[in-house]
Amino acid sequence: MLYIIGLIAGFILANQSPINAKLGATVKSPYISSLISFAIGTFFLIVVYLVSGQHIANLGNVANSNPWWIWIGGVLGVVYLTSNILMFPKLGAIQTIILPIVGQVLMGVIIDTFGLFGISQTPISWLKIVGVIILFIGIYIAVVLVNKSETKIERVSTTENVSKTALNFWRVWGVIVGALSAIQQAINGHLGYLLGSAVASAVISFMIGTIIILVFVLIREKPFLKIGDNLKQPPLWLFMGGILGGLFVFSTALLVQKLGAGLTVTLALTGSILGSMVVSQFGLWQSPKHQVTRVQIIGIFVMIISVVLIKFG
Repeated sequence: MLYIIGLIAGFILANQSPINAKLGATVKSPYISSLISFAIGTFFLIVVYLVSGQHIANLGNVANSNPWWIWIGGVLGVVYLTSNILMFPKLGAIQTIILPIVGQVLMGVIIDTFGLFGISQTPISWLKIVGVIILFIGIYIAVVLVNKSETKIERVSTTENVSKTALNFWRVWGVIVGALSAIQQAINGHLGYLLGSAVASAVISFMIGTIIILVFVLIREKPFLKIGDNLKQPPLWLFMGGILGGLFVFSTALLVQKLGAGLTVTLALTGSILGSMVVSQFGLWQSPKHQVTRVQIIGIFVMIISVVLIKFG
């Protein structure tokens, strides 16, 4: 059941991206879109927490008896989100997807192997290493192999005005950003353990993220107060991105302590790519429609094999 939750978490995250992209186009700012998404996610998680009737440990005691890094999950979330916005026009869609995945998987395995950020230590094994290699093969098949022609077009259309040095910088940063995302999931999971509530951990992460984005928007986006003019009679699903993001953060915070960072990241990534295929196949959320191919299905099957190897390695 926990594995299914991990896959669903990634699946819903894949649906969040086109929704937030559409919202960004509507309000004419990806940053304001992110702020709206984080704010709605925070409100949703607060409601979930209140309805759940959970009681958390004293925040003062938790803060005094634990390292400072337990509170930076929301900061890392903002860095990940903002970096993806900045990388897309420079690297194109394919590299923007693939490079963070590489960082996420590698950091997830490192966190488990060395027991970092409060996660139980799980020694590395040859079977797990083989699983990671097979995962990369599955990612290549499902995302890169079927998009070679698209990648060539993107190289011309999105990177022609960017120097080779700058391109290499953004590629390296893409891997680092993915690693930061895996760290975020581990930290939120540990904070949830300390507080005795994965929901409370998600609430804190989203609140911190919302505050950071709000400050950034107030500084950078001067017409911030005029966004209401662009949101006249919008479809309700336009505001679902924050709810989906909140569910993802809550789910991963819950799973990290039970499954480990490596397997949680792997399940979420597999579900995310699967969700992206469904969105593409049916053109959900007014996104472009592209038929899913047999090669992509094979890639997903290979990734499922890698999940099994990483789990039992």
